[in-house]
Amino acid sequence: MKKVVLKVDFHDEKCRQKIMKTASGISGVESVAMDKDQKLTVTGDIDPVVAVKKLRKLCHTNILSVGPAKEPEKKKEEPKKEEKKEEKKPPCPGGWVYCPPPMTHCYPPVCIEEDPAGCVIC
Repeated sequence: MKKVVLKVDFHDEKCRQKIMKTASGISGVESVAMDKDQKLTVTGDIDPVVAVKKLRKLCHTNILSVGPAKEPEKKKEEPKKEEKKEEKKPPCPGGWVYCPPPMTHCYPPVCIEEDPAGCVIC
């Protein structure tokens, strides 16, 4: 989503209507607005160069700014804090092979059923 602000030079209401119709017909445009200062604001998933190219067929057009479209602020919902109970379930029926607690260096646990020929030495 982009917000593109263009400076368009037109002289009458008929030309203004053509500009608005052309701008709204560009693929990806979600909204079009015109200020008193002849600034055209186009919002949507568009290529600014393509928009200027189409509008220059009607009147003199310049790009003033291109930026991200500001989305409406959503209320932040705080996640509910729930107590999580830790349940120790062995991930495989064969159980785990652990290193004894007093050792400082230990290999990760290996499930016996996943690697029946494996041997863990701590």
